[in-house]
Amino acid sequence: MGVSRADGSRDGEWRGRRFGLPGGRNSPRPASRDAGAGRRIACPTNRPEPPGLKATLTVLAILCCCPPLWPQADEPVAVFTGHPRLFLRPAKLKLLRRERERGSARWRQLEALIQGGAPMPEPGFAKALFYQVSGDAAAGRQAVAWALGPGADLRQMALVFDWCQDLLGASEKRDLAARLAGSLTAAGQETVAAMRSRALAAVALYDDVPDTPPRELRRIVRDWWEGRISPALEKGRAPLPRDDAYELMELLFAIRDNTNIDLRGTAPRAFKTFPLDRLMSYYPAAFQAPENDFRIGVEDQPAEPDVKLASLSRAADLALVEYDPNAAETQSLQGWLMHDGFILRGVFGAPYEFLWANPYPPGLSYYHLPLAWHDAQFGRLFARSSWDDDAAWFGYFNGIAQKFENGRPAVLNPRDAAVRLGAASVFLGRSARKLRLTVGQGEAVFLAGLQPRRTYQVEVDDEQVYEAATDPGGILELDLPRGKEIGVSIREAPIQPPIQAASAARDRSPAVPRHEPRNLPPH
Repeated sequence: MGVSRADGSRDGEWRGRRFGLPGGRNSPRPASRDAGAGRRIACPTNRPEPPGLKATLTVLAILCCCPPLWPQADEPVAVFTGHPRLFLRPAKLKLLRRERERGSARWRQLEALIQGGAPMPEPGFAKALFYQVSGDAAAGRQAVAWALGPGADLRQMALVFDWCQDLLGASEKRDLAARLAGSLTAAGQETVAAMRSRALAAVALYDDVPDTPPRELRRIVRDWWEGRISPALEKGRAPLPRDDAYELMELLFAIRDNTNIDLRGTAPRAFKTFPLDRLMSYYPAAFQAPENDFRIGVEDQPAEPDVKLASLSRAADLALVEYDPNAAETQSLQGWLMHDGFILRGVFGAPYEFLWANPYPPGLSYYHLPLAWHDAQFGRLFARSSWDDDAAWFGYFNGIAQKFENGRPAVLNPRDAAVRLGAASVFLGRSARKLRLTVGQGEAVFLAGLQPRRTYQVEVDDEQVYEAATDPGGILELDLPRGKEIGVSIREAPIQPPIQAASAARDRSPAVPRHEPRNLPPH
């Protein structure tokens, strides 16, 4: 995305600035379990039976025969909460109302826009939120009137129905419920955005319409998410585009807050690295728009920055921090987000900023994060020269190679290109087949643009040939000696018959680092 306008207009421009926050360190990993489990212990038969042993064994036998307590695939998805259900659970609503009482900058911005009559692009969402926090019935009535009018979208109708319950007359509630139920019974797309909106409507409508909301929630959670999306995530396929992150976060909150089901649990590896993947997949320079600065996320084809998309991207990051505030990865993301220049102040972004931004959780300095990030599960690679806004940046994703330098992103030729950024060196296509280089201390070396999920034979000067496999994106990380010039060449390993390949895998000893380990996060 994002290049400067050729005419030099001030609608928006890239610029670099230097930011920094006091930092902290990631939490240490828990120590591994002690080996030796499964040791057999002999019990002498001449000792008296411990008291209560038979009762204990009886209870254990009964428990083993009972059905498991965790949710099963055929179980219904039930909502057990009262209104407001969507995003404004009691603790959250209490926090937002305290922000109003203390007159925080984010609240003052939203208040000025609503009371000043600014044309809000999402009036149902913005005015219903304002009503819930301020108690301003006039704003709530405006949200209700908009939701009952023509052109209201399903997501905002669900939010108004949930947030303005006590303002709805009997006929208004009946009409709005009928519109929501009609949308749920109609066939629709199964994109992340569409399923998010249907989930919000089903949760909001759960007590008011029989059968339809529970059936729709079960379809979304059991059939769509657990049946299609999470298996694809676990297998290294990425069915969730980066630009759908905000819709995904609304879906996660709606399901977890109201059903106690955390959708991340069926794809833990994908969500463990989600915050770091989000952070590394931004271009380094800030984009300056009239209302505020923006971070611009990567796109397959660079174009003029879309500030609406950039607003939703920031909202997704803020929501991600709230969803899991104690993880070290999200605390680093929080440190990245808490710069005043990026507060969303426009008519589109201000309601999202107020709803999701929480300046109180501790934020770790992202300056402690590694400058090279290889997502081996999905086959993506990002690297940058520093954490400053004027840094050089490289990304390889979806088979596309990009470099950001001197304020502009550019697409590279994936068949023949080389990028060296200090923390990482990347060789693509023909340049990856045979190279000569000196690897610095702590430097990562990657080959990209190779065949996905293929085994290659790697030959290094004065060393034994070894085999290594590419990830789903065709990326291969090399383990090379440091501090001296070496030659490296690779070739595809012969494809073995299945039986022979299985035998070789059993006989192969566990891989160990051959040279200096690097400071990359675990995959």
